[in-house]
Amino acid sequence: MRPATAPQSPDGKTSSQVAGTTPVPSLLAGWNIYFIFKLLLFWRGLIDFHGPENLVFFALLALPLPRPGGWRLVRLLLAIPAGVALLYHDSYLPPVARLLSQVGAMTDFSLAYMIELSGRFVSWPVLGLMLLVLVLLILLVRFVRIGVLVLGAMVALTVVQGQQAPIMASTAPGSTSGAAAPGAPRLSAGGSNAELNRILQTFYASEARRQVRLPTPAATALPFDILFIHVCSLSWDDLHATGLDLHPLWKSFDIVFRRFNSAASYSGPAAVRLNRATCGQTSNAGLYTPATEQCYLMPSLKRAGFDINFAMNHDGHFDDFLQLVRQQGVQAPPLPLSGLPVTMKGFDDSPIHGDAAVLARWRAVRATSAAPRTALYYNTISLHDGNRLTDGTGSGLGTLQNYKVRLTRLFDEMEALMQALASGQRRTVVVLIPEHGAAMRGDRLQIAGLREIPTPAITTVPVGIRVIDPASTGEHDTEYVDQPSSFLALSQLIANMLATSPFGPAPFNPRDYTKALPATDFVAENQVVVMGVEQRYFWREDKVNWQAVPVDQSP
Repeated sequence: MRPATAPQSPDGKTSSQVAGTTPVPSLLAGWNIYFIFKLLLFWRGLIDFHGPENLVFFALLALPLPRPGGWRLVRLLLAIPAGVALLYHDSYLPPVARLLSQVGAMTDFSLAYMIELSGRFVSWPVLGLMLLVLVLLILLVRFVRIGVLVLGAMVALTVVQGQQAPIMASTAPGSTSGAAAPGAPRLSAGGSNAELNRILQTFYASEARRQVRLPTPAATALPFDILFIHVCSLSWDDLHATGLDLHPLWKSFDIVFRRFNSAASYSGPAAVRLNRATCGQTSNAGLYTPATEQCYLMPSLKRAGFDINFAMNHDGHFDDFLQLVRQQGVQAPPLPLSGLPVTMKGFDDSPIHGDAAVLARWRAVRATSAAPRTALYYNTISLHDGNRLTDGTGSGLGTLQNYKVRLTRLFDEMEALMQALASGQRRTVVVLIPEHGAAMRGDRLQIAGLREIPTPAITTVPVGIRVIDPASTGEHDTEYVDQPSSFLALSQLIANMLATSPFGPAPFNPRDYTKALPATDFVAENQVVVMGVEQRYFWREDKVNWQAVPVDQSP
């Protein structure tokens, strides 16, 4: 059978040629590939697809124009940037305003890191599939009206999306592990935008009333130190991806939170949230306004009789991190790093010092202090995306490939720290708490390392607490906290230890300190909000439209 042809006039010209216009198939010949590739990426779950906008763009491209003159060139010049903008709109990339706001920070990235990031956007299996589709199009274009098929597919998809939109949120489950927090919100209107906005507002209003007061230890209580080790880029998902969830370090903790939500996906907000741990969770915007005096963790510990120490294994210049921490009441000068070994170079080529060396120096300084109680805030970026090992195993690997090497080294050094503290003279409570995950595996919403959408895989972090008493050799089974928790639960646990010392006179039992800890529903936020309701997760970036977080986040 011969392919269908356009109606011809007696002189052999098509009707469009008689009218002086360009046939629609030739107008869309190249753009058909654009739409087919977008449909392919949508099918793979790599982008969204906004049906009405794409149909309007298709119609404008298909609109016949006279041959004489430069109208076709004008349309092409306008269509190319419009097509790029529409593709960006369909993607899960951050809003353009957010991207532009980060240009200044991105100028600090090293060339090697920029090249590595660019490479993460390339999926060889997807490129191979696109090449296969292109070959099939070349073979079929003479026999099939590709433009008609593309239009039909987009219309059908738009109709289906329109039918699913009102119930999308109620039919797209997210993570189903674990029980909901007591008193967790329930959906009654099918997960509409208005209902989800109301639930979020209710959450923040409720959190604004929550607070934990840190008591002053009794005069007869044995003094002890508290070490907060704030680790950049470590989540449960990262642990499972590397297989290091079975590292001996995790068996040494007395208490482990398995559903702790750090509520942030970047270092600055994460540092603020930990240092305001004694008050309920605030919105991302609220992090940058002053809080009441009782909300600041380190000043609260100072009022409880602790001397405040501060250390980092980096210089704190990026994104003005050092100043941000100071604004949270951490006024102690950071531990000097001069002379300590540099084990890595950061994504901006800045030096990163070994955690073991930094903490050994702090222990030496602490040994000269007469303060009976000390609280240390230690921030480490050894796991940050873009770090390159300067020597040893993994020094020639990319940052995703060397992550397990860096994580193993960190865990080994933390375990050595615990042993050194146990053989020392001071009673210590060690709190290892990550800022956020590394997004090692990425998902269909974001490439590996990108954390614009703070999904549960990124903000559900492993928090471990160990009580170290050099005078005791007792061992305990690890007590796991499985309810949805956040910083208020950590503050309450610390308050329990200040009220009733874990160092006697009664033997330490971890379970005594985890009873009745406050639960916190899952809400994580930067410029994007992710909220858990009824064991499902929803996200929004424009303060209006909520979407369901995909069940299978793997591309």
